[in-house]
Amino acid sequence: MTEQGVVHFGDSAIQYQIIRRPRRKKTVEITVDSPGVVTVAAPIETTSEHIETTVRKRAKWIMRHNGTTEHAPPRRRFVSGESLPYLGRSVRLTVRTTDREAVEIRFHHWQFDVEVPNSLTGDERCEATRAAFERWYRERAALKLPDRVDRIAGLLGVRAKEILIRDQRKRWASCAPDGTLRFNWRVIMATPALIDYLVAHELAHLKVRGHNTEYWDVVAKAIPDYRRRRERLRELGPLATL
Repeated sequence: MTEQGVVHFGDSAIQYQIIRRPRRKKTVEITVDSPGVVTVAAPIETTSEHIETTVRKRAKWIMRHNGTTEHAPPRRRFVSGESLPYLGRSVRLTVRTTDREAVEIRFHHWQFDVEVPNSLTGDERCEATRAAFERWYRERAALKLPDRVDRIAGLLGVRAKEILIRDQRKRWASCAPDGTLRFNWRVIMATPALIDYLVAHELAHLKVRGHNTEYWDVVAKAIPDYRRRRERLRELGPLATL
């Protein structure tokens, strides 16, 4: 029987389900699989009170990922003065209309120069610009990730078969048993330190499939401070949007 729980955060209620895993060590892990679906994985002997306390401590983070709080970033308008994240830095946009037939993005001196066809207005203009930025981020991810993967793979004594850039809305990255790595294109918005953590997190699965103590020992070989980086990555989630 699935255990259920609820924690109140301001005027909102966070409902969660508990999955007890006999093989899990000492950690309690919280995931938001989709809006309104909060799962807590915990060792079998963990008390309901301890789980509730953990959920309460993470309530702000849960609400951000649940998309139900005022802390969620506003919808992008893609106008001059706005900023977008790239490698952990905020890059300002300068936008102007031109006679071009498609949106053109140039990145230089840590600024985005965006040229938008003057034939586009309103929602059509926003969607075309958003699509252009997604393509830009995908290209940058494909360009930047291979070197970081090769370096960290060398530290861990493994080898990636292939690197694919995908639109994975529920996860940052994944690793197939054959060594194929799939990265969410949004990872390139994160700092290099967090990208390295994500790379190590996936490559470590080529040695240990689960998330047990042995697995985290492998991650630590490349990222000794992985716990701190993991926490920072959890806070980034809502900001890595277009």
